[in-house]
Amino acid sequence: FEKFRRYLEDGRLSIDNNRAERAIKPFVIGRKNWLFSNTCNGAHASAILYSLVETAKANDLVVHDYIATCLQHLAEQPNNLEPLLPWNIKQD
Repeated sequence: FEKFRRYLEDGRLSIDNNRAERAIKPFVIGRKNWLFSNTCNGAHASAILYSLVETAKANDLVVHDYIATCLQHLAEQPNNLEPLLPWNIKQD
């Protein structure tokens, strides 16, 4: 009852958990898709791509543009990863 009372005392607290549910939705969808990774290498590649996509989303980047920038940069400078960090990407 004490935690419920705290909600009533602080109007900034949300009564639902929609924000948390939206945050985990990609993992729930991904869990179904990962069943079709036939090899460890395939699962590893999927995890890397998934991580890139979710990182781009979390940093308000356009996913397609971010992946394209990463691929182009890696082709030219495979050992210089610092510019590929999301906070170092310039948005148009």
